[in-house]
Amino acid sequence: MDPSNQVLPTKENSLFKRILKCYEQKQYKNGLKFAKQILQNYPNHGETQAMKGLTMNCLGRKEEAYQLVRQGLRNNLRSHVCWHVFGLLQRSDKKYDEAIKCYRNALKWDRDNLQILRDLSLLQIQMRDLEGYRETRYKLFELRPTHRASWIGYAMSFHLLKDYNSALKILEEFRKTMQVKKNTYDYEYSELLLYQNMVMREAGLLEEALEHINTYKESIYDKVTSLEIRGELLLALSRPQEAEKFYRVLIDRNPENKDYYLKLEEALELSSVEQKLELYKEYSLKYLHNLETCGRLNPDEEESEKEPACILFVLMYLAEHHSHLNNTEVALKLLQRALDHTPTLIELYIIKGDILKRAGDLLGAVDAVTEAQTLDTADRYVNSKSASYMLSANMIQPAQEMCSKFTREGVSAMENLNEMQCMWFQNDCAHAYYRLGQYGQALKMCHQVDRHFTEIIEDQFDFHTYCMRKMTLRSYVQLLRLEDVLRSNEFFWDAARLAISIYLRLHDKPITDVSQENDVNTGEY
Repeated sequence: MDPSNQVLPTKENSLFKRILKCYEQKQYKNGLKFAKQILQNYPNHGETQAMKGLTMNCLGRKEEAYQLVRQGLRNNLRSHVCWHVFGLLQRSDKKYDEAIKCYRNALKWDRDNLQILRDLSLLQIQMRDLEGYRETRYKLFELRPTHRASWIGYAMSFHLLKDYNSALKILEEFRKTMQVKKNTYDYEYSELLLYQNMVMREAGLLEEALEHINTYKESIYDKVTSLEIRGELLLALSRPQEAEKFYRVLIDRNPENKDYYLKLEEALELSSVEQKLELYKEYSLKYLHNLETCGRLNPDEEESEKEPACILFVLMYLAEHHSHLNNTEVALKLLQRALDHTPTLIELYIIKGDILKRAGDLLGAVDAVTEAQTLDTADRYVNSKSASYMLSANMIQPAQEMCSKFTREGVSAMENLNEMQCMWFQNDCAHAYYRLGQYGQALKMCHQVDRHFTEIIEDQFDFHTYCMRKMTLRSYVQLLRLEDVLRSNEFFWDAARLAISIYLRLHDKPITDVSQENDVNTGEY
């Protein structure tokens, strides 16, 4: 169609701008009303048809939406609005490759359109088109050199491509432009420094990274991360004695972090695992003897108060230790002594269930954990543990009833657990169905787990702009890398292996009509 016929008069043009505003404010019905007014006088105006289609798509009228957008595109192939709208439509249907093509066509007619460039960059990082992402971020940087997101996005594009030198140059130039007031809490500047240090470490510039973090340590407000980084760098630079100081400080701050102890062992250059095990055995027996005889860990400290609960937890620890060594009888005897000492401690019943499960007594394990659940019915963890043990014993219905105590009312437990992406339950359920020969139901559970991972990958789309705006740059890079290997997660592998086993079995031994009649529990999927 002749492009000159696509130019609206002043009145209709103001109506078209109102359509755009209604779309941004989600006032879709008003947008349709304005579109109708324009199309009454200009029925072949492509951009209005496209915007009407986009608005209809938001109202769930997908077929009409595609029809109108395509019609608008045919009427005005040189309109960046029509191509942009067609790309937005494709993006809403998760057709990202097609959407990228539409955005590129839109940029042919309006190469400096910021919104189209931003939308294109989001799709490129979503699809991991890193070369294309760098080009788009450079264009945005050219158009908006004073915007923070332009600098950060451009630097990150080099970082993701492992061009660390270019990324560091851009980050350093940007850091110099930031005005930081003394004695003020500037979280964003702190995060920029930590991100800069992250790039240095990945580039292998360990000495420079250590000097950098020591120089700017007063401006970094995440003190724990600062200590962790310095400890790791000193270990990597073969300076274990200096690293030891940092890990001792970290352990004082958080004595429950196992990684700090492992790093401290590395810094202290401790010897083999066998020697450590001997040490732990020696201390465990020594402490039990001391507690039984005098009620103290150290019998020489007569002035210290007795701790009657200490012997309880030593017995509990020893029971678990012997269970791991497959000494089930010894483990149960030790645990019974603990139960005689304090019969109302929930953890003892859970450990008893673990010991019995490891020994192969699944029903006994269910009874033990169910008893723990009755001692505290408001504890979600114990409830989940009980349900898990029931599924191990193929008790699917009781497990669902157990979980229903903590799911939303008015909705079945299975449906609500699926909404909450409770994958441990679905995997355990799938294995229970498989053991019972209900392959259809087992496959249904496996496919639900697979859908969760697809949704997680799609959900990262919302973080591309959010993280750049909030300057959570290290977390954002970690998110991108996690998404790249998301399906290596144990929940997905467990579901995938089971589904493959079922499909191979069904291929080797197809279910016939006769076998379906004999097995009414096959299920559908």
